[in-house]
Amino acid sequence: MTRFQHYVEQRYEKSFNSYAELHLWSVTDIDDFWTAIWDFCELKATTPYQQPTLNLDKFPGTQWFSGSELNFADNLMRYRDDQVAIVGLLENGQRCSYTYAELWHEVEQLASAMRRHGIVKGDRVAGLLPNIPEAVIAMLATTSIGAIWSSCSPDFGINGACDRFSQIEPRLLFTTDAYIYNGKVINCLAKTASITDRIESIEATIVIPLLAKEEFKTDDQDATKTLRNFVKGDVTPLTFTPLPFDHPLYIMYSSGTTGIPKCIVHSAGGTLIQHLKEHQLHTDISRKDTFFYFTTCGWMMWNWLVSGLSSGCTLVLYDGSPFAENGEVLLNAIDNEAISVFGTSAKYIAGLEKQGLKPKESHQLTSLTTILSTGSPLSEASYEYIYRDFKTDVCLSSISGGTDIISCFMLGNPNLTVYSGEIQCLGLGMAVEFYDEDNHAATAKTGELVCKKPFPSTPVGFWHDEQDKRFLKAYFSQHSGSWTHGDYGELTERGGVVIQGRSDAVLNPAGVRIGTAEIYRQVETINEIVESIAVGQEWQDDERIVLFVVLQPSIRLDDTLIESIKLVIRKNTTPRHVPAKILQVADIPRTISGKIVELAVRKIIHGQPVDNTDALANPEALNLFKNRPELND
Repeated sequence: MTRFQHYVEQRYEKSFNSYAELHLWSVTDIDDFWTAIWDFCELKATTPYQQPTLNLDKFPGTQWFSGSELNFADNLMRYRDDQVAIVGLLENGQRCSYTYAELWHEVEQLASAMRRHGIVKGDRVAGLLPNIPEAVIAMLATTSIGAIWSSCSPDFGINGACDRFSQIEPRLLFTTDAYIYNGKVINCLAKTASITDRIESIEATIVIPLLAKEEFKTDDQDATKTLRNFVKGDVTPLTFTPLPFDHPLYIMYSSGTTGIPKCIVHSAGGTLIQHLKEHQLHTDISRKDTFFYFTTCGWMMWNWLVSGLSSGCTLVLYDGSPFAENGEVLLNAIDNEAISVFGTSAKYIAGLEKQGLKPKESHQLTSLTTILSTGSPLSEASYEYIYRDFKTDVCLSSISGGTDIISCFMLGNPNLTVYSGEIQCLGLGMAVEFYDEDNHAATAKTGELVCKKPFPSTPVGFWHDEQDKRFLKAYFSQHSGSWTHGDYGELTERGGVVIQGRSDAVLNPAGVRIGTAEIYRQVETINEIVESIAVGQEWQDDERIVLFVVLQPSIRLDDTLIESIKLVIRKNTTPRHVPAKILQVADIPRTISGKIVELAVRKIIHGQPVDNTDALANPEALNLFKNRPELND
């Protein structure tokens, strides 16, 4: 960050006395700022750009680095030496590693096989994969060709995976024979077979033998191959297809609040330049670092993590429960792998404290310089815990953004003070404000997070969204010409940020965004249930899901039915979708037009007043959710 500031001051004859001044310049002189990022972070392009922006006054509609051609994988594979690029760890103790030279070889083999199969730019390739090195290799091979990568974690149920992948019609599906979580081995092959049966576009399934046990072997027929057999054949030298800056790179998914998840398309150039800025400036990542983030392949933090290859660092991937080995599996990894940048969630940090763990007493942690936290707001108590019981000389950076922008609005800064309960600063180039009820920018007052000016990681749009209607409605309908993110928070007087939570009905247990519609679609299949409503309840520094159900006449909610509901949800979505509480009610409040009102119910269970009950067809139903003793345990 210091070097970048000096670089800008010399190049543009500027002088900045504070980070606030540097940030103001970054959102005012937008062309100069992003040009400086391009040059300082040394993006690789086969064709230079003609100008940094076109239509800067149009948001959305701004074009970035027009005329340039680059390849995402080319930028992540700029090194080809003996430094370790990726370390893969599993809950059962398995470990593997690849140097940058070995990574090149693996990607070269797989890209050759994909080209032989006929994969070309614009094709979609999907992964139903645990967080293992082969997932990164498959992504790099895909994007080297110019095809589009999309992934989910293997704990997604059949319906959850099909709801996503069926929309994008992938030609190839990568998966594993099994994965491990919390001491259990889960077979993936039967689920994968059901998915491929339902998605006609999948021409071949490539199985990575993670555990290679006899019961997990595939028949290796034409439509299903092990990775080893898929890559058999002549290997051609690895090449990178040059593509425009805004060429699609990733397809990610909204939480599915209002129906089937939206397919969010992110560009190669926008993702790359944003991640380089966030890694190198806000996180101080370089070749000397070993970078870890606890994530799955279904969360944007996986995409954020793997971009670290472009900075030449060593990535550490882990798949399994973060609380394995009596809660110490990740702490052991810090010491064993010399991790310097350790990324996790607020729930994990709170969980360590509740277990009574004091890492600074049990572990060396000498390599650790930075702790990153995201997924949900980090409580003041967790800040205090880190500096009291984890490590004193560390930069604790809470960061916040989203799948929608595949990056962050607010991040850390190694040059700034850390204050308990606050994210350190707004990200460079991100013109964020918090609007009060009168749509005025407010400081030290809670408001709606709005980004006033264009940024390069704005999505290309939604997949198959005619005239961008759904995309514009999702982000630009509330404040024309500005991005409305759906978070509530405030900008403090010293320039930090406090995020208060989501401003819509998205559920957020353990920092994982879950749409209520994904739960409703499963509950609706249960005959005993007439209708339901799911809300998030603040609970023990996190959020838990509470499901209220209206049952058929004469049916009472008992333990057997509760377990049946949970089983259906878990089987067809993920364990994270399973409600912590399921309670019976006689009615559910709804608007005059017939829509159920999650936000009103959420307010009621938190003892907050509900405004504008005149908009409800049955406001008396709100009383059914008040003072429920079951919500206190």
